[in-house]
Amino acid sequence: MKLQWRLAALKNGFQDATAYRVEFLFEILASAFVPAAIQSILWYAIFQVGGVTQISGMNYSDMIHYTLFSLLFSQIRGGDHDFELAEMIRSGQLSNYLLRPVGVVEFIYIRGVAPRLFIAILCLTLGMGLGVFFGFSPIRMLGSMFLALLGNIIHYQIGSALSATSFLWEESYSILMVKNMIVNLLSGELIPLNLFPPSMQWIWKSTPFYLYVYGPTQYALGRWSHQEFLTQLGFSMLWILGAWLAIRVSWGLGLKRYSSLGG
Repeated sequence: MKLQWRLAALKNGFQDATAYRVEFLFEILASAFVPAAIQSILWYAIFQVGGVTQISGMNYSDMIHYTLFSLLFSQIRGGDHDFELAEMIRSGQLSNYLLRPVGVVEFIYIRGVAPRLFIAILCLTLGMGLGVFFGFSPIRMLGSMFLALLGNIIHYQIGSALSATSFLWEESYSILMVKNMIVNLLSGELIPLNLFPPSMQWIWKSTPFYLYVYGPTQYALGRWSHQEFLTQLGFSMLWILGAWLAIRVSWGLGLKRYSSLGG
């Protein structure tokens, strides 16, 4: 009986693991290839059907290259850990984490970052293969992936600071959802940001969101010089520091209110 029970447990565990892998794979495919297919159809309609030769200095080939490479970096910035933090605050589960020897914000990120690192390795491998095929530098791809990973950290930090609104407002999910919609546009995931009118480019340049997708793609495609890449790395470090300070302030104030309510 014990042997049969162990075999059944192993079988159930294997089935659960297989189901998780399949779900994980379909999540990647849906979030990656559906937007890429839509963009490809759009560029085909504009350039091939519409007869347009260039838009903002980019031709049909440039747009396809941008779509393919931005597809890789858009997979890195994801994650709903900020929603998890908001739910922990709303439901009171945060109390279970306050006694841990590591900050709750850092703990949630470290616990959930493994899938993104796995995706980053896959995307880096694919990106280097695409780089060799299209004649782009694999070294640039490596630097671009590093910048995208820094963007992942900034994305989580901003979400974590905003999730602290749950200490004041139970339905703070809407703030995080609006943030994600803005990021989708200003990260360069939907369209290249240089398509913005010159008078409106200050909007995306004043946020760190372009460091998530647009910046890494520009460097991977050789549109950013090495000097520009290093400059943007410096900006990303400043944004990480600023977002870290925002977390310290927002969560410091929020935890005081949470502790007083819990008492």
